[in-house]
Amino acid sequence: MKSTHLSLIAGTVALAAITGFATLNAPGGPAVAEAGSASSLPVERSSLVCPAPSTSDLAETQYTSYTPPGSETAKGGGAKGEGEEGTAELKPALPVLDDDEVETDPKKIKKAEEAAKKAKAQADKPVLAVKEPGTPVLAEADGSAAPALVGTATGRLAPGWAAQQTTTVTAGGARGLLGVSCTAPDTDFWFPGVSTARSRQDYVHLTNPDDSAAVADIELFGAKGAVTSEVGDGITVPARSSVALLLSTLTDEAVNDLTAHVTTRSGRVGGVVLTADDGSGADWLTAAADPSGTLVMPGIPADATSVQLVAFAPGENDADVKVQLMGKNTTFAPAGNDTLHIKSGMTATIDLKDITRGEPGSLRLTPVEKNRATPIVAALRVVRGTGAKQEIAYIPATGPVGARASVTDNRAKGSTLSLAAPAATAKVKVTTSAGSGGGEPAVETYTVKAGTTTAITPKPPVGLKGAYALTVETVSGGPVHASRALVLPEGGVQMFTIQTLPDDGGTVVVPSARQDLSVLDD
Repeated sequence: MKSTHLSLIAGTVALAAITGFATLNAPGGPAVAEAGSASSLPVERSSLVCPAPSTSDLAETQYTSYTPPGSETAKGGGAKGEGEEGTAELKPALPVLDDDEVETDPKKIKKAEEAAKKAKAQADKPVLAVKEPGTPVLAEADGSAAPALVGTATGRLAPGWAAQQTTTVTAGGARGLLGVSCTAPDTDFWFPGVSTARSRQDYVHLTNPDDSAAVADIELFGAKGAVTSEVGDGITVPARSSVALLLSTLTDEAVNDLTAHVTTRSGRVGGVVLTADDGSGADWLTAAADPSGTLVMPGIPADATSVQLVAFAPGENDADVKVQLMGKNTTFAPAGNDTLHIKSGMTATIDLKDITRGEPGSLRLTPVEKNRATPIVAALRVVRGTGAKQEIAYIPATGPVGARASVTDNRAKGSTLSLAAPAATAKVKVTTSAGSGGGEPAVETYTVKAGTTTAITPKPPVGLKGAYALTVETVSGGPVHASRALVLPEGGVQMFTIQTLPDDGGTVVVPSARQDLSVLDD
């Protein structure tokens, strides 16, 4: 019996490394882990999902995937047969079948069965498979048929596993550079900045990586509160599949600035929003950081021609926040927009115009009264260019880099890394990985002064072939918030996209356990 209990304790420690669960209890007895010294263990399993890239036949998509080095201590977390090295694979999601009508024609039934079998076989073939930490891999897909992707990393390939899809569409209503970091599945997402206006085509993409269906609900909130919707509840996302819903079909109200709240009542999904604006291009809006009294949106481009802040207060209290720009050398309040009042359950906006005025910056929101830190969510809509050459991107509020964060798909030219230190001066280490086809990694260290934003043009790896990854690690000092802008000019338009870099969650803190063997005696 003693050996059984001890095996259970060891297994629970391993579970903590996978899921973050770190409380150990003996069956029928007191806890065997006490507060005290704790250790950080690499996670042994990670999940990512990527939305279907585009509905345009002109779309050209590049997928990249990467695990940073330094994870060799994470061994053997995968399923039986995967070995100590583990795997990191992204595979096509299954197509969603139309079950509205029962088919009776034997020929059509057989044809449908053959198509389903073919789709299943295709879904078992990885689109991307990382072979070893430190070297990115890439794949390409053209047109509108590129599927959503779902995947899992195990063993030493799990800690810090990252992936990105970058899509170029050169014409049409979805014209633009559409970039999105593939996301971990979750149960709760906030999207400030969506719209049901007639000039917008905003689709929320929900991707289910699991083997059972998930059920999601979508709520919309505007400047006057909740927007009436009768079809946003009980949305089924089949197993290993992805669905896209046009937000304007969820309500009869055409509202320009909204906050969408996506939750699941069962299962989990990855959630992102594809926005397209007539005349201004298209890009992905990823979920904002969880509601908080203080928020940071890093990496507003120096040449931004228009910046709009969208914020929402989800609780029962109104929020009053200070609006500040952390510039290259100091922090200041934009003239006429130094504070923002956000009513409970309502979306508020500010037009900050060309707030950066030729210098890179990051936006910080803090409570007007320190003892009244009402939680809010927020995001920025950023425009570069004017007239027919406008292009948009989004910067949701994001958490700090923490121990480490990575972003993939950096090219020989066009990447800018923005680092913001909202509270105290910080030192960070930035690593450029080897290229997907060759090249030597390099490391640089930067100091970011308190209340400022530092914009860096990374030096590509020597001998670069293909794409490379950027990894940011906090060395000392206060928290650092980061984003990466990728610019790929096309036809005179400075097409760009921005991805934030929150902590990759590659480790989990597990308390040290001191076993009281007396509770294990029969």
